[in-house]
Amino acid sequence: MKSIEYVYYEILKQYEKKKKKKFTQLQLSKTLNISLSTINLALKPLRKMYAIKVMPTCFVLRETSKVLYHWANIRNLQKDIIFQARVSQPPRKIESNLPPNIIFTAYSGFKFKFKKVPADYSEVYIYADETTTQIIKKRLAFSKNEPPNFFVLKKGKLTELTASLLFVDLWNLPEWYAKDYLKALKKELIKIGILE
Repeated sequence: MKSIEYVYYEILKQYEKKKKKKFTQLQLSKTLNISLSTINLALKPLRKMYAIKVMPTCFVLRETSKVLYHWANIRNLQKDIIFQARVSQPPRKIESNLPPNIIFTAYSGFKFKFKKVPADYSEVYIYADETTTQIIKKRLAFSKNEPPNFFVLKKGKLTELTASLLFVDLWNLPEWYAKDYLKALKKELIKIGILE
């Protein structure tokens, strides 16, 4: 992800977990280990669309839905893929063979986070670091010359799967059933107050 996307991730994560609305740029900079100029750059479009209100010492989150949709629109999921391959196993079997220090996203992420499946799915998307990816490559058997059904995205500064990250990822997937997952996820986002 781009550095500015981690800012959106952190803001929405803090709101999702603690209903936190007041932030300082310095606090975000320290939490994410990102420069203040990058934080300022990330906030610029949010300020312009009135998603945040800038005060002398902080900024206040006004509309989480604007932050979420802005992030979804600038996200380039394809650029974050560090490994993709075909695994000749059903998704449930792939998921059970993965190490514990990964973050499931997309269809698997929805299933594990909300304990339901809006539609059958064939692809497994995860976040992992380089070391874990090497372990996965040794653990799973891959087929050649077939369309991929297993995707590893660069984990970077992500610490957990949030409903907002899940939405942004599903928004950017090509599979037709991503729409079913987005529809179900919107209901969950309304419950936690991210969407109105």
